[in-house]
Amino acid sequence: MPSRVFVTRAIPTVGLDIVSAAAEMEVWPGELPPPREALLAKVRGVDGLLSLLTDRVDDELLDAAGTQLRVVSNFAVGYDNIDVAACTRRGVTVGNTPGVLTETTADLAFALLMATARRLPEARDFVRDDRWQTWGPLLLLGKDIHGATLGLIGFGRIGREMARRGLGFGMRILYHDLVRADANIEAELNATWAPLETVLAESDYVSLHTVLRPETRHMIDAAAIARMKRGAILINTSRGPIVDQEALADALRSGQLFGAGLDVTDPEPLRADQPLVGLPNCLIVPHIASASERTRDRMAEKAARNLVAGLRGEPLPDPVTA
Repeated sequence: MPSRVFVTRAIPTVGLDIVSAAAEMEVWPGELPPPREALLAKVRGVDGLLSLLTDRVDDELLDAAGTQLRVVSNFAVGYDNIDVAACTRRGVTVGNTPGVLTETTADLAFALLMATARRLPEARDFVRDDRWQTWGPLLLLGKDIHGATLGLIGFGRIGREMARRGLGFGMRILYHDLVRADANIEAELNATWAPLETVLAESDYVSLHTVLRPETRHMIDAAAIARMKRGAILINTSRGPIVDQEALADALRSGQLFGAGLDVTDPEPLRADQPLVGLPNCLIVPHIASASERTRDRMAEKAARNLVAGLRGEPLPDPVTA
């Protein structure tokens, strides 16, 4: 009897083809994630689950699935939606998709930095709203990027690629991470480790690349923002809850921060009536950091191969452990 799997949303065809060749596959047909009750019903009796960040995998879901469930493959690098310890206790292997979206995510983070610094969304709306009357010496003045100081909070793969992009603009690179990088990496990227307070105080741009943990939730709160250089810019492509959005909105209104560029928010999606959405100096995009055709294909292939390996009782190519 073939294994049964549930895929919680359509992913690129390259991944679905791998899964369908190895198992009896059902794919949730909607654009939106399956509602919780529907998800619990669909996982009943399956041997494998291919999940997205929007799908909470916890004891309740594992109970609903049953003891035959062997593998959960997350179509993402992050896995804070999965209770990995609960899966491990039940002998359910967990996989993710690292190493294929690093540069694409860094591209988007730097694009947010540039667009926010040079006020591109405001400039676009200025033209669309037919307010462009003439060239003006004070019109839509932004911030220079070249020669500025880029502060990175988190210096893993994506943080280092962000540093590489900053280096191309002649930026001074500061970073903070719990583990200091190898001296060779620091030398290659001309990056200097500093305490968090120093990174916040000296950076013209602060870009977040840390994981979401209890200790990083609201790491960027009112006190942290107050330590930042007045007129600095905040970029977040990590996880929304790392930033206290109420404090961020206050700082953007007061001028403490010049602008913010966010790929992630808390919650997601962020509704249009939320305060940050209406601020002209806050650029928000809908969690699209990995959204290039090539990268999403590679993520789909990784997620599919993790799923199939788990179904076969083989080691996952990209396992996650508690």
